[in-house]
Amino acid sequence: MNSESEVIVETSGGVGRLVLNRPKAINALNHSMVRQIAAALAAWSDDDRVRAVVITGAGERGLCAGGDIVSIYHDAQEGGTGSREFWRDEYILNAAIANYRKPYVAIMDGIVMGGGVGVSAHGSVRVVTERSMIGMPETGIGFVPDVGGTYLLARTPGELGTHIALTTARLSAGDAIACGFADHYIPSAKIDSFIEALTQTSIDDALARFTEPAPVSELLAQQGWIDAAYSAGSVPEIVARLRGSGVPEAEKAAEQILSKSPTACAVTLQSLRRARQAGSLEEVLNEEFRVSVACLSSPDLVEGIRAQVVEKDRNPQWSPATLDEVTDEQVDAFFAPLGDLELGLTPPTAAVPAAASTSDTRPGGTAS
Repeated sequence: MNSESEVIVETSGGVGRLVLNRPKAINALNHSMVRQIAAALAAWSDDDRVRAVVITGAGERGLCAGGDIVSIYHDAQEGGTGSREFWRDEYILNAAIANYRKPYVAIMDGIVMGGGVGVSAHGSVRVVTERSMIGMPETGIGFVPDVGGTYLLARTPGELGTHIALTTARLSAGDAIACGFADHYIPSAKIDSFIEALTQTSIDDALARFTEPAPVSELLAQQGWIDAAYSAGSVPEIVARLRGSGVPEAEKAAEQILSKSPTACAVTLQSLRRARQAGSLEEVLNEEFRVSVACLSSPDLVEGIRAQVVEKDRNPQWSPATLDEVTDEQVDAFFAPLGDLELGLTPPTAAVPAAASTSDTRPGGTAS
């Protein structure tokens, strides 16, 4: 494909290459890109000439900054269905990546947010660098973590995932590995050589040659106060515990939560608790789809995107305005079944033989 394509699809040395190619937008995903990735993966799945897949992002800023939220903003304003169908195909793609029959190597260099997590952190070989900045920023725009993010967040050590989701904390390379969002650390200067090695040798051999010890996770070191606060049953109680902890970092976390959409935070906490009990990624994606569709008619999604991205006044007017005003009934409505519009994903009926690195550490997952 030519370099003007939004996704560059090519093969070399038995490796299928996917390059997200919207560098000015930090490779933010749109519906066309999701379809192109899905089509390439489907074509390569049964192609014996392709041994593995590698996904990277064009430019120097990151793999992917998330979904194209400006289009979601306009869709929500106009009552359209484009975002719903985008999410449908995106979540189907997330599940396909998690169950892919061949090694799926995600280079999580630079910024990896929201939808970028969806096309990387469900892969079987997930590589971070010293430049990696990974996060789920949804509550800051009146949205709720999706793309299987609640599945990953619910399976972090202790309550780290709850902290990440409610505060929109950014994960370093060390944090990402400690939290189960990534597996391997390779300095960014060696990434090109690592990818080249994949065309010449096995995944395990290339990893053995280029990986280095992961940096220490500063987030993991704070698990004590995080677990104590975020194990509470409601967001107001979490904030109260954070404020009463006497820990400066906890005080900062409380202020961060209070700046986010109260409704989105309450729904996010419920999503995480439900995802923790779910038996599969597919079950979680089905529920995330219900929540995402409900967010389209929530005033906070349009207002959050307006304040943070469109007009950039950074002063969203949430409705309800406080955590105490959000009712259980309002939260429960986000999880209501969609009838004929359900996503309807089901887990694979049989395990696929592992084809990737034997060191895959995805939460609850095996190499695929």
